[in-house]
Amino acid sequence: MDWKTLFLSPEGRIGRQAFWIGWLVLLGVNVVAGWLPVIGWAISLATIYSSVCIHTKRLHDMGQTGWWQVLPWVLGPVLVFGAIASVGISAIMTGFNDGEPTAAMLASIGGLVMSFFVAFAIWLAFTLWVGCSTGVTSENKYGPVPPNTAALAL
Repeated sequence: MDWKTLFLSPEGRIGRQAFWIGWLVLLGVNVVAGWLPVIGWAISLATIYSSVCIHTKRLHDMGQTGWWQVLPWVLGPVLVFGAIASVGISAIMTGFNDGEPTAAMLASIGGLVMSFFVAFAIWLAFTLWVGCSTGVTSENKYGPVPPNTAALAL
């Protein structure tokens, strides 16, 4: 498999090693993009498609549909936005007590922090599941077994 196919095509299957190489390359690109003021945002948005491609191929190798990766993209934001709404509602309902936040507001802020932690844990668990699970050892509906080597042609 070549680099173009790895990052730009969701078709087929890849093994664990190719997945982690692709994942680390995307991580490096996003770190460097974070240093670039405006164009870095565009680069980071473009890497989302490549991430979807490598996750889809890895899920295909496990005999799963690529749609499983929607789960962390939906659950995480739902938790975080729900917690943000909770903080806002708490602030409206209880207000401040002599300029100090009330116990209900502090509890809501704690819930917000906890929801960020849970969203991160969901993403981490999903990534580890995809990256560490063994693939199907025979041909499946997504294609033939990927080669054991992750040597990518330049």
